[in-house]
Amino acid sequence: MLPLVIKTDVQGSYEALAQSLSKLSTDEVKVNIIHSGVGAISESDINLALASKAVVIGFNTRADATARKLIDNSGVDVRYYNIIYEAVDEVKAALSGMLSPDRKEQVLGLVEIRQVFRITKVGAVAGCYVLEGVVKRGSQVRLLRNNVVVHTGELDSLKRFQDDVKEVKTGFECGLSLKNFNDIEVGDKLEVFEMVEVARSL
Repeated sequence: MLPLVIKTDVQGSYEALAQSLSKLSTDEVKVNIIHSGVGAISESDINLALASKAVVIGFNTRADATARKLIDNSGVDVRYYNIIYEAVDEVKAALSGMLSPDRKEQVLGLVEIRQVFRITKVGAVAGCYVLEGVVKRGSQVRLLRNNVVVHTGELDSLKRFQDDVKEVKTGFECGLSLKNFNDIEVGDKLEVFEMVEVARSL
């Protein structure tokens, strides 16, 4: 039995994911969705996962600030996906006990956009504050609006004042732009991540 807590961006995503996951169950092993909902992963979702030893799946959605602290302290297994077949494949591998090493995201930091400048021929440049961790030049980023993923891409530039820099840490301001993407708004958050190779386990 593999208990799951699933949170998705919209109801349609949940229905498609639940339908695909339910097909994985056999007489010997079963997927058991103990809770599902739309929106950010909350503290109550993590507490439920903790009590029932469940894996939390976030599909195109993220944990809110309170839930993130609880995840760090409790070690609950939270997995983020934006492609249904990837989520299904990992659950299938977990059920068959054959999780091979894989490339996995490692979240480096969280950045909040506090100002947006629209510059002719350059596009949108964001004035940001690093809330957690670190932002590194060339990192992958995920744009979150109300904890829902709006865009996944790459940093184009990273500056402190007028200077190009390699990284900016928690508590500092920076300026940045995203590669081929300008739809940014004040209040958006950027989840900064990189891909690392790890042994998988559920």
